[in-house]
Amino acid sequence: MTGPRIMYYHDGRHPLIYMYEPPMQKEEYEQAVDELVGTPVEALMFCLGDGRTVLHDTKVGELWGTINEKWDHIIFRRAHQNAKHFIEEGNDPLRIVCDRARAKGIKIYPTLLVQQGSGEFGVDMRTSSFRLDNKHLEIGAGGDLDPTAPGLDCLDFKHEEVRQERFELIEETLKNYEIDGFELQMNYLPYYFHPDGVDAGRDIMTAWIRRVYEAVKESGSQRELAIRIPNSIEDCLAKGMDLREWIGQGIVDVLIAEELGDVGGTIIQSADFRPMVEAARNASCRIQAVVHSQVDSDRLFDASIEIVRAAATNYWSQGIDGLYLAHWFVYWPYEDSFYGKLREVADPEIMAPKDKCYFVPTAGRLPEAPPVKADVMRRLPVELEVGKPVTVQFPISDDLERWKDVDRVHQVLLRARITGTTEIDQFGFKLNGETLPEVLLRKINRMYMMRAPRYRISGYWFVFKLDCDHWPVRGENALEVTLNHKDLVALPEVILRDVELEIKYLMGKNYHRSFVDPDLGPFEGAVT
Repeated sequence: MTGPRIMYYHDGRHPLIYMYEPPMQKEEYEQAVDELVGTPVEALMFCLGDGRTVLHDTKVGELWGTINEKWDHIIFRRAHQNAKHFIEEGNDPLRIVCDRARAKGIKIYPTLLVQQGSGEFGVDMRTSSFRLDNKHLEIGAGGDLDPTAPGLDCLDFKHEEVRQERFELIEETLKNYEIDGFELQMNYLPYYFHPDGVDAGRDIMTAWIRRVYEAVKESGSQRELAIRIPNSIEDCLAKGMDLREWIGQGIVDVLIAEELGDVGGTIIQSADFRPMVEAARNASCRIQAVVHSQVDSDRLFDASIEIVRAAATNYWSQGIDGLYLAHWFVYWPYEDSFYGKLREVADPEIMAPKDKCYFVPTAGRLPEAPPVKADVMRRLPVELEVGKPVTVQFPISDDLERWKDVDRVHQVLLRARITGTTEIDQFGFKLNGETLPEVLLRKINRMYMMRAPRYRISGYWFVFKLDCDHWPVRGENALEVTLNHKDLVALPEVILRDVELEIKYLMGKNYHRSFVDPDLGPFEGAVT
């Protein structure tokens, strides 16, 4: 199957129309494209605005901020000022981006946030009169749901008026702009039906997707419909989206999969795309895996290149057709580290013998931790009780035996951080059923810190410098941690909070690690 292997999501706002003082210049707006020229990015997925309102010249929808007379959010006002200025001078912002993408050889897919809460007049500066005037079309309009239930003020797609309003905005874009496809972002707020209407809603949603797909193809046979959805087929069904039916009917060209509701940018290296890949086997639908850009730990906000490599190679190994780089726009203004990540991410062979860092997601790194299997943890933290082993499972894509044969593996480090522990507590560690001997262990005391890179997390680090007899395997790995003895005077719960695996490579046999290689001592680099 052909099509863009690397898609890049640009929200059209944060690194663009929010940033520039009005009146914004055409050349400034074109940077949304220019900044990606010369990279592996083949398709720019460009968001149309808020979803309820848009930032281009629409006749069927509403321009962002039109209903506001006063503004209590000056950046939202700036977006309105810049968009309105462009339109009034005859430079439709969306047309600027489409024309620039075509001129620079990058495909362009406008992106619609399909679902959004209604907001309130004078409070939500981005909402629309359609949403404010039609609250009877919302999922919670009947008043029969818990007021705290998610999605209450989202549109209920059982209503023809809802589906028609969404469709007209899509159809207008298809007719008026030179584009290569259209993206429906359906994982932003993935609530489309009243809980009692989900079963009947699947057929309604499938019919609507078919209508959108047919409109896409009628506007250009080579154009594609891309849909961003949760990466679990079961989660999609529970939200009213029958992916197997979409694939079977051939009414979607690209499914863009990510963790349920994880649109904030948290990188999940263990995301499982294999069921979706299998569902699309022998079909014309491609599967793109979302690679996010953030870690959001106590030590690191943005993912390092080593973390991105680990995620990307894990995803490629599952047989996906491409990657979708979501929320990478938070790196703006883009610098060398951004382009370094971008340059490699498309090629798993290039990334294979390069440093990687794998980690198990920890609370604080996730907006919402999904359920996990009872016998295997894929999310942390977890409490440790005396004599009760806890198993944490994580995948890696590195073929360490291959690179050992050519003397390219420099170091393999396994790290576990345990909080609420004292120097008296005793632990046992097993990797894939094999006990990790203490001779490989370095224990680091971080029970108290005066400061931290972002926020303070206390505890002890247990760092194993693994020899080749204790290396992880390619594929699934299981770390078992057991609290063998607890300090009975200490009251806090003992918590396994972090598990990380770092793999370091050499550029060649017996090669140095860098200009300053710590193993060479203080005179490294002195010889001329």
